[in-house]
Amino acid sequence: MKAATVTIPATSANLGPGFDCLGLALALPNRIMFTAVPPTPSTPPLTITVSGVDAHKVATDESNLVYQCATLIFDRMGQRPSHLHIHQENNIPVGSGLGSSSTAVLGGMLAANELVGRPFTPAQILQFAAEKEGHPDNVAPALYGGLVLGVAHDAGLHIEQFTVPDLRVVVVLPDFHLLTSEARAALPAQLSRQDAIFNAARTPLVIRALQTADYDLLGIAMQDRLHQPYRIPLIPGMAQAFTAAQAAGAKGVALSGAGPSLIAFAPDGHERIAAAVTAVFAQHGLTSRMWILAVDNQGVRLRG
Repeated sequence: MKAATVTIPATSANLGPGFDCLGLALALPNRIMFTAVPPTPSTPPLTITVSGVDAHKVATDESNLVYQCATLIFDRMGQRPSHLHIHQENNIPVGSGLGSSSTAVLGGMLAANELVGRPFTPAQILQFAAEKEGHPDNVAPALYGGLVLGVAHDAGLHIEQFTVPDLRVVVVLPDFHLLTSEARAALPAQLSRQDAIFNAARTPLVIRALQTADYDLLGIAMQDRLHQPYRIPLIPGMAQAFTAAQAAGAKGVALSGAGPSLIAFAPDGHERIAAAVTAVFAQHGLTSRMWILAVDNQGVRLRG
């Protein structure tokens, strides 16, 4: 009986000025298990079970994203198990801005690749996953761990991975449904030269600040004029939550992914920051979930 287990960390993408290119892996993993089960007259060709956070939001039929992405690999190779069981253990909330969909995309592809004998390299799987997601800033750090810069070019993807120190971040997720498509639709079609320069100057600063745990520099680096000013107003209380996090000691604050999660960076006082942000969302009628997370510098763990 062939089996594969893939453990994939959460990610925080965009990271202030790093829109669609910069992401950080966080120690909040999803786990996806594939088992090619022996066929019997009573065994269905496909079974999918889901446990953990937001399990009720995940499809358990052929529309399941993990299965759809596995099928892309099976179809490329022209082979698949006749009977497949998939189990997902979720720790990452769905639609949170923490890379839940990226874990499904990568998990499905990597597990399928394992079952058919690893015909594709991790770099090839990343290319497939980035094409599926439309950008590499979530799937690349999920695969490799740490802080990752992904650059698309004519020949594919160029990936730069940066190991960051043992730091902790605060993540607060308000109970507010924000579609990624809605968040992307809010962005302007054009950007002024001044705003382009503003972001271009700060993106390398994010990398430098995180590599060196320079929190004061991170406060400058996380400023953005490309996406956050247009997305923050979509989330009730988010502008005030940024202010509250900074007043409580956060040096750098950003939307995580397209939102609605907020991510805050500080050398200490993480509980205080989380409480301040949670209180703001409560004032706007929103309950919140919060985490204090380490950076995951390892990335995907695969067991066949």
